[in-house]
Amino acid sequence: MKKRRFGKTDHMSTVAILGAAAFSKVDQTKTDKAMELAMVHGVNHIDIAPSYGKAEDRLAPWMESHRNDFFLGCKTMERTKKGAKKEMLKSLKKLGTDHFDLYQIHAITSLQELNQATMAGGAIEALLEAKKEGLTRFIGITGHGAIVPQLLIEALQRVDVDSVLFPLNFIQYSFPEYRENSEELLSQCRTRDIGTMVIKSITKGPWGTKPQTFTTWYEPFSQQDEIQQAVSFVLSQDITGLCTASDTELIPLILQACEKHSSLSKDEQVEMIKSAAIFEPLFNLNNNH
Repeated sequence: MKKRRFGKTDHMSTVAILGAAAFSKVDQTKTDKAMELAMVHGVNHIDIAPSYGKAEDRLAPWMESHRNDFFLGCKTMERTKKGAKKEMLKSLKKLGTDHFDLYQIHAITSLQELNQATMAGGAIEALLEAKKEGLTRFIGITGHGAIVPQLLIEALQRVDVDSVLFPLNFIQYSFPEYRENSEELLSQCRTRDIGTMVIKSITKGPWGTKPQTFTTWYEPFSQQDEIQQAVSFVLSQDITGLCTASDTELIPLILQACEKHSSLSKDEQVEMIKSAAIFEPLFNLNNNH
């Protein structure tokens, strides 16, 4: 598995970052199988959050025996200092570790949320305090939705973070505004030496009225060749790595695609973006969903 430097953390993260949201609704056996496979592939970076159902409980036994094998990132949906600190301590206890490598403000979707998290008494104060106390080595911020690139650009003007996480895929990039703002965000991250993680890399579109055959909240590409194309597109951007999807059945396919990834040329990327015209994007910029 290829590795890339995770910004100023200096950690060499595998391009596949294990998204522990996949463990939210599965039993320990399925979690163990996925973790064993991830280790076989050399994955060394995990992303988890208390909002991911049973994920912290499922991962805890692995942290007991393999904590030093992973760069461990966790997140909080709390927007106040008090709430964020309380949730962080709870996650540390559940996972049986005395510190996180990365702790992030999770899923900012609006300017109002960003304001709440970064104001006096906001969650950011808990993260900065935790960093000083050694409860986390680094801090970050994540976002979700159609305007997230702009929101994270604004966040960088307010807070000295070590990482960002946001959605990126070739279908979403068919919207010029989303692509241009994402490229500007990535450019600013490069200038500031900030690690960059991507979610929703294999998104095909919203489920709509279709039966949900995977535990992802969006419909994913599920064939190996489709996943390979989607993954190669994302890893051809100036990012550190992508988080695997929130379904254990998709993890082996994504890990294989990450291992076989080779960068696409600019022309190949343009052709993929053009091909996205037949798909419905997950986030519609017209209604900010």
